[in-house]
Amino acid sequence: MTRTLNNCPAPAKLNLFLHVTGRRADGYHLLQTVFQLIDFGDTLHFELRDDEVIRRTTEVAGIAEESDLIVRAAKLLQSVGGRKTPGANIAIEKRLPMGGGLGGGSSDAATTLLALNHLWQTRLTREELMAIGLQLGADVPFFLFGRNAFAEGVGEALTAVDTQQHWFVVIEPGVAVPTPTIFTSPELTRNTKPVRMTDFSAAPHCFGKNDLQVVAAKLFPPVAEAIEWLKNYGDARMTGSGACVFCPFEHEHLADTVLQAVPSRWKAWKAKAIADHPLAFSHRS
Repeated sequence: MTRTLNNCPAPAKLNLFLHVTGRRADGYHLLQTVFQLIDFGDTLHFELRDDEVIRRTTEVAGIAEESDLIVRAAKLLQSVGGRKTPGANIAIEKRLPMGGGLGGGSSDAATTLLALNHLWQTRLTREELMAIGLQLGADVPFFLFGRNAFAEGVGEALTAVDTQQHWFVVIEPGVAVPTPTIFTSPELTRNTKPVRMTDFSAAPHCFGKNDLQVVAAKLFPPVAEAIEWLKNYGDARMTGSGACVFCPFEHEHLADTVLQAVPSRWKAWKAKAIADHPLAFSHRS
């Protein structure tokens, strides 16, 4: 049995649009979005232990080990694997900000499930892993799905979709936006007319909007400032429930030019759209 699995990528996602189309009786919001994978994210390292203990061996500011989605994902998978499933030491190189709308915690959890399913030889199918992932958060199944996707429901109903091969400039405005704060706001509209995936595919550039953006921009002024600045260069919008904002570009040199102009008060970076999750075994049954 292989005992280590290093340099496992946990890529970020961007929401190319995000519409809130309704609300279920249980309080969960009905959404439509296109999830776009990008070549920027966290990196995880896994090592099997001789006991059954799950340990996160690196500190992550603001996230206690026992509540980390990485640890929770590993323990859920371990419970499926049975009594003889060994423990694991998990280290993470954290690049994605918390409260950024980039899916960092969800992607970390998905990579943990993929990597440990491989290391532990649990042999769960992708669909079985997605069912486990949904217990951890609505975005986790997307990262296990392994492809860019048109998502509906609470984000778990996924259909593979082709997207344009853009470069993106992403700005971190320096604030963390708690998702519950946005979804519980009385100012959030929840009645955007549903669209079809073919609507997006026919005109993917500048499609739709992010219904959460108005609320986040009002509650967190740095988000509004970053959007307004980036709009000087193209179709800037927020991803997820914030706080990060992005703008697509057809060519890398255009992204580089904008990146060099970003005010120093913000952290910013560029990323390239990717079509598939970079873990080679993410598509295996």
